[in-house]
Amino acid sequence: MEARGATLAELLADLEGRYPGIRFRMIDEQDAIRRHIKIFVNQEQTRDLGAALAANDEVVIVGALSGG
Repeated sequence: MEARGATLAELLADLEGRYPGIRFRMIDEQDAIRRHIKIFVNQEQTRDLGAALAANDEVVIVGALSGG
């Protein structure tokens, strides 16, 4: 899927507009990436919501899976 934003935070806000509630599943109440979520920009992990994005950057969001 495609989303837009000049920063990672703006990209997540764009996704939130289309998929209400998705941001809360990735970002906690302190405005930090939840520890079970990994976000990669161009194959490099980042935890910085202020990370600048270019129009052709690839962002991959991975959630840890667990169960019993």
